[in-house]
Amino acid sequence: MIIGFAELSRRRVWSFTFLAFSCVVLASCGGSSSSNGSSSPPTATLTATPSTITAGANTTVTLVYTSTNATSGSINGQNAPGSQGQITVQPTDTTTYVYTATGAGGSTKASATVTVAQAPMVTSFTVNPGTILVGGGVTLSWNSTNAAYVVINANVGASPGRVGASGANVSIPSPSQTTTFTAVATTSSGAQSAGVNATLTVNPITSFNGLDSSVGGGSTEDDIDPNGAVGTKQYMEYVNTSFQGYSKIPPFTPVWSSPQSINTPWPSTSPCGEVGANGPAIQLDAVIIFDRLASRWVIAGKTTVQDDYNFCIAVSNTDDLTSPTFAWYAYNFPLDPLLEVPGSNPVSYYLPDWPKVGTWTDGYYAAMDLIDPSTQYESGVLVCAIDRNGILTNPTSTPALACYEDFGTNTTRFSNGIYLAHSLIPADVDGITPPPTGRDEFMVSIQNPQDPGLANGIESSSTINLWDFHVDWTAPATLTLENLSTPAVDTYIPGCYTQSEPGETTCVPEMGVTGLGGIKVDSVGDRLMPRFAYRNFSAAATPYESFLVSHTVQTGLGVGQDATQTGVRWYELRGDGSGSGTPSLAQQGRITPDSVYYRFLPSIAEDKNGNAAAGYSISNPSSNPGISLSYWNLNPVNANQPQEVTILNGPGEEIPLALKQGQNPNLGQWGSYADISVDPTDDCTFWYVNEYWPANTTGTPGPWATNISNFQLPGCQ
Repeated sequence: MIIGFAELSRRRVWSFTFLAFSCVVLASCGGSSSSNGSSSPPTATLTATPSTITAGANTTVTLVYTSTNATSGSINGQNAPGSQGQITVQPTDTTTYVYTATGAGGSTKASATVTVAQAPMVTSFTVNPGTILVGGGVTLSWNSTNAAYVVINANVGASPGRVGASGANVSIPSPSQTTTFTAVATTSSGAQSAGVNATLTVNPITSFNGLDSSVGGGSTEDDIDPNGAVGTKQYMEYVNTSFQGYSKIPPFTPVWSSPQSINTPWPSTSPCGEVGANGPAIQLDAVIIFDRLASRWVIAGKTTVQDDYNFCIAVSNTDDLTSPTFAWYAYNFPLDPLLEVPGSNPVSYYLPDWPKVGTWTDGYYAAMDLIDPSTQYESGVLVCAIDRNGILTNPTSTPALACYEDFGTNTTRFSNGIYLAHSLIPADVDGITPPPTGRDEFMVSIQNPQDPGLANGIESSSTINLWDFHVDWTAPATLTLENLSTPAVDTYIPGCYTQSEPGETTCVPEMGVTGLGGIKVDSVGDRLMPRFAYRNFSAAATPYESFLVSHTVQTGLGVGQDATQTGVRWYELRGDGSGSGTPSLAQQGRITPDSVYYRFLPSIAEDKNGNAAAGYSISNPSSNPGISLSYWNLNPVNANQPQEVTILNGPGEEIPLALKQGQNPNLGQWGSYADISVDPTDDCTFWYVNEYWPANTTGTPGPWATNISNFQLPGCQ
């Protein structure tokens, strides 16, 4: 623009410098030859340096003018003395400056334009999500104006660097720690905007080694059954055949100088405290839970001595394993009268197997498979309730026991001699809000496919089983099945399942060890996996009860050697919060982020904010078995997808004991389950235990190990 003097004086900062000409008194100083007196037209030049500036930068521009045959001069009406000089200005808008040189021969104009470019600006900059679990996916989004590009730097770790002027949901490598990103808009001339920050909070996964084969406290077999629970003061872990407590504060110091034998809580005179040539009477499949409502530890299992089967349960007198008064109230219940095979002669007994225990307000509930001694198939279930209130109020007396049997005569749940609804998992309370008063205990189990009559047929299932048990502690104590419903779910094929061998679920490949060939491990895909995690959201705007469970299924995504690829299926059942009626399926999903890895042996729970986490094992023909987890929020229903992160990359491959002994190379057990639970002190921190192999070896035992991890999910503090 061309502006007048008044405007110029209001908006510009002017500074004048001119060159004064001195004249020595000589003849040539006067007469018609004087330039000031020339009648020739004036000449004029005007230059602006720099000619382009950025608004808001307070940049000074120098205007240089020259003239001949002129007696006066001005720039935009402002006096410009002398035949040459310079003026400094600070324009805020694009401005054209006009130098007018006037003399006897008339006037001549020269102009120079200073372009004031608008300043670059970052108009928006976000990191999404704002909080992640370490290893989770991260995207950046930004917009800018008046910029050729944007530079994004991070205060720690790798920086995205120079990027386009705008971007939406651009994925970046996941930072390993909380990171502040700074975005600066930049022009082609290098002018920069002020930095705009966006901070990503990274919640860590903290891991430490639990029990392993090198320190004792576990079986030399491959089936080590790692599980555990987090309490108010410590974490406690079990593997076949021992347990150990750990401080919840780094460096996670063990409570006892050496692992405790699983029979420790019971006196040696008890069938549960016996130790024979093959070790403790309690060996396989013991479980540890923490009664959050009473702040007590619970250990449960069963004896494996035939014709002397017992259910064993021990409840602590305090929540502190390090207390000098810490002790166990330990009980045993003979099971033989409940395990007789109908019509057997001589009398034979079902083997109680795979016991799982849950805390409910009116009892500790246990469910066991019944293994037919002649076929070795699951042939029924035994469910028992132990009077929890009796233990808590009068621990020195033997509590009441009430049991329910389902076997033999129940043909609706049988197919070709196999009990299709086996391996019940009791609901186990999380949080500090108990179930509604009078609420029955619920259990859940798989419904394996029916025999289609094909030699090698594979058939899918589309239901699971929900069991409603009611206990009456008045003498005699009774446990009854109030209702058995079959919630319809998305069609699934159990992990590694084949109709010809429905009980054989070994198909998960690992990286082959030189000289030993490829080895496959058991997905335990023929059953739902613990825990059946219960939480009462009675304080929600719309109160509800939430029940979570998961299991291993075939994905249908694999091809070739990976055609049996497995993933994790999960379900949430909900009650209406009233404490009446049967919970119904609210949502379900499958964790299969790729067609590369097999995912198996899951365990699931949720925190007080409805964030769900499922931990599981992973493996494929190109990698050793490792540990991963996925997390998501359950509200609103069906709105959020699980995000997977890695806990541990497997350093070694399991080499089954059978293979070491020259037996079946295609049989490897990877435990029978793992376990995830939520810290009762903050109701946010998840604790998860699973197994791995730290190295490849053909020796005996091991070298199996366990990993214990804890973490908080975004949105729960």
